[in-house]
Amino acid sequence: MARSTHHYLFAVAVAVAACLAVGEASCVGFDLHHRSSPVVRRWAAARGHHALAAEWPAKGSPEYYSALSRHDRALLARRGLAGADGLLTFADGNDTYRLSDLGFLHYAEVSVGTPNATFLVALDTGSDLFWVPCDCKQCAPLSGNNGTGQDVLKPYNPRSSSTSKQVTCADPLCDRPNGCSAAATNGSCPYGVRYVSANTSSSGVLVRDVLHLTREAGGAAVEAPVVFGCGQVQTGLFLEGGAFDGLLGLGMDKVSVPSVLATSGLVASDSFSMCFSRDGHGRINFGDAGGPGQSETPFIPRATRPTYNVSFTSINVETKSVAAEFTAVMDSGTSFTYLNDPEYTELATNFNSQIREKRANFSSASSDVPFEYCYGLSSGQTEVVVPEVSLTTKGGALFPVTRSIIVFADETNGQPRAIGYCLAVLKSDIPINIIGQNFMTGLKVVFNREKSVLSWQKFDCYKNAAVADSPDASPSPSPAPRPTTLTPQQDANNRYPGAAPVPRPLAAGSRHAAGALSMLLPLLLLGAALV
Repeated sequence: MARSTHHYLFAVAVAVAACLAVGEASCVGFDLHHRSSPVVRRWAAARGHHALAAEWPAKGSPEYYSALSRHDRALLARRGLAGADGLLTFADGNDTYRLSDLGFLHYAEVSVGTPNATFLVALDTGSDLFWVPCDCKQCAPLSGNNGTGQDVLKPYNPRSSSTSKQVTCADPLCDRPNGCSAAATNGSCPYGVRYVSANTSSSGVLVRDVLHLTREAGGAAVEAPVVFGCGQVQTGLFLEGGAFDGLLGLGMDKVSVPSVLATSGLVASDSFSMCFSRDGHGRINFGDAGGPGQSETPFIPRATRPTYNVSFTSINVETKSVAAEFTAVMDSGTSFTYLNDPEYTELATNFNSQIREKRANFSSASSDVPFEYCYGLSSGQTEVVVPEVSLTTKGGALFPVTRSIIVFADETNGQPRAIGYCLAVLKSDIPINIIGQNFMTGLKVVFNREKSVLSWQKFDCYKNAAVADSPDASPSPSPAPRPTTLTPQQDANNRYPGAAPVPRPLAAGSRHAAGALSMLLPLLLLGAALV
């Protein structure tokens, strides 16, 4: 059978070659159909292959395009473009970390260009564009600004990278071709993004260069061509310490790094995961669709500027569940969680009703704590009973909130001491609910764009393994909550992850917004235009 098949293919090849030689009019034509096309489905059904025909999704459906995507990536994998496990991470190491004095965001070291230049970028699922300081006209000072052991950081210089290429206004990834009329861009595609944080923006031109990645299995180096922003002008939060060295947008748009990796076939699945450890460290893997035991809920599509938007049906505090129909953006680029009323009031008042400590105010005349529900500790107290919080998602799965509070600490004789805590949720002053990265702490969150679902499970980021739990269980009476220890513990960088300092006045001339709350969701989601 194999031999006859080879002869048949050879005959077809000869016939095609003959057609090309004598001209189209002398040849028999062949119509080519994809295996999932309506024509092939009808052919299968007519020949009795009903089960096979039924398995193929309807053309135009999300399942149809997911099937095509899986087929393409499998083909690319067979050609050696996607690794066996399909997982990629940054070449500088799979370690993300939360920096409380840089906006409470998660950061990672990334390298671009040839020779490579390294940047400490904030990881943001709420926006799309990856940008770094470059040809600076107005950037944050890059010396002594990060507290991570790197005293001097340098901006990206496209002229110093042998692999850097200009992105013109004719490029498919250029969203602002009309901006090319300005002589200042020299034919390069301009970009500009405004963010929700007050007066915060980044603008410049787009460039194309390689992002240095590595395979999780085997450690093989991968140079991924990506388009990113040469950030010439930064404003607002970016000048005050938050994401001062760049921002890596992980959103759904075609220009985002996950989108480019999937389109180029460098990952086996159009999906990525982020793991957020309670001590501030974490992991990120591109191509990761998760594994067994995780819960999931579908993304709720937006008409314009799609985001990782999901739907919730109830708010649960311990055994009390309150119906609440709302949607929210899953945004790692926002420090804490923002809810509109009535959801904010439902969560906050139910949480408050189960707290034993007295309300407290940690604000001062010169520095304001934005949280409304705060509680003080008595002298010598190191433990509190924190009510268990969860959100029920569309489809019934529970999204567990393992860190609903932020702890405030002071120092006595050089030793940290917890003095109180706050419910780390704020009332939103914009018409969008945001699940910030604090609500993702203790979880591995999978942004599965291929299946159009958000998945999660409790996870040990260090062991890279799931934590035994039953996240899908419905809220029900449970044993008395166990006390939570609030004694701050120093990490390897002599920081106190999970504890915030008592607000104090900023030093004169300070460029840091110590403990500033970052909201890096683009204003485009609110209907605002690009800068």
